Amino acid sequence: MKLLFAGFGSLGDMHPLIAVALELRSRGHEVIFSAMESYREKIETIGFEFRPIRPNFDPDDRELVKKVMDVRTGSAFLLREILLPNLRPMYEDLLAAAADVDLILTGEVVFPARSVTEKLGIKWVSTTLAPGTFLSPTDPFIPPTAMWLRHFRFLGSAFFGPMFGLVKLIIGKWFKPYHEFRRELGLPEAGDPMFEGKSELLNLAMFSRVLGKPQPSWPTSTLQTGFCFYDGQKDLGAMPDGLEEFLESGEPPIVFTLGSAAVMDPRDFFTESAKAAKLLGRRALLLYGMFNDLPEIDQTGDWRIETGTGITSKIAAFPYAPYSKVFPRAACVVHQGGVGTTAQVLRAGVPHLIMPYSHDQPDNAARCERLGVAKIVSRGKYSALIAESKIRSLIENSEFTRNAASAASVIAGENGAATAADAIEAVLKSQVPRVK
Repeated sequence: MKLLFAGFGSLGDMHPLIAVALELRSRGHEVIFSAMESYREKIETIGFEFRPIRPNFDPDDRELVKKVMDVRTGSAFLLREILLPNLRPMYEDLLAAAADVDLILTGEVVFPARSVTEKLGIKWVSTTLAPGTFLSPTDPFIPPTAMWLRHFRFLGSAFFGPMFGLVKLIIGKWFKPYHEFRRELGLPEAGDPMFEGKSELLNLAMFSRVLGKPQPSWPTSTLQTGFCFYDGQKDLGAMPDGLEEFLESGEPPIVFTLGSAAVMDPRDFFTESAKAAKLLGRRALLLYGMFNDLPEIDQTGDWRIETGTGITSKIAAFPYAPYSKVFPRAACVVHQGGVGTTAQVLRAGVPHLIMPYSHDQPDNAARCERLGVAKIVSRGKYSALIAESKIRSLIENSEFTRNAASAASVIAGENGAATAADAIEAVLKSQVPRVK
């Protein structure tokens, strides 16, 4: 069968789709990808046909990334300034890309997906990458602007139900362009695409039960698969020169990274992180981003930052490294809390310190904190002294390590990509799996 996978967002959004696509290809299916033009080289390198969809924007546009990742306004900016104004272009591109396929699988914010499948009369599978985006009153989402709410989960659905109802009412008004767009196409009312935009055939919850368990409020078409891992094995999977030697030359380092999107606006994160490693007297690995300059720090003695081969310092720095090959060899990982990065740290079974930016990151951080595998520091308070204190407590308290190992053992027993592929094949055969 021929399938179209359409995604929008960072590598954390694309990699789970790639994982499932590779599994389906191994079973004899043909998978085509639609995404921003900037993903063409990556997708074609893996061997998939690529059909671009708008909106396009320059991934090197730091000012745009800063707006998207802003703690207070990032989610609103993404929806109101990027996605909703581009409904028609995305629809037109997706309609053309899907003309000869049997099924479309889409990421979370490909809002025209329902309209395209209705127009073409083809099957649609939706996805959910992080538990918080279900906005369940029994497993409440922690928003970027109110992380303090994580301390009030005991209030239960009696509190969070009405609160989320108000949130949906407010945000629902933003989707007026979506409803107008549907009417222009001659399609019936379908609710808003954010909270009600899941496929009635199959919605894949592509995250582990250690991060979030099924809830009564989830759409009845939802099947939880576990994380679907792809780590650039076929395009960015090689270890950079010198990194293997660094990892083997001493104790497990503390790894500092900001994923693929937040890293475009690191501020002084890597500089303060290097200082924290020096205060701890621990080796450190800085994964500072493909488009950033080497972090600045007092370049003295064993604590200078070195990159490439022949590293003798205690601090190594590389633009990128495959997480699956690095995180299991870390003492602790400090990161931004994106669900892709979080999944890799959980699979590695090591403690984390999370400095969340926006979107689902604060909620993912709160879930890891409740799991007993992580501590949280706000972006505005991140400093060498605070990082040093929190990392020290993570490393020296063996409970965090035990909890991390326990979570990793659960994830090791899940096979997200295979489970997702099984479910998609069932839909292709008109057999729809259910969990409730």
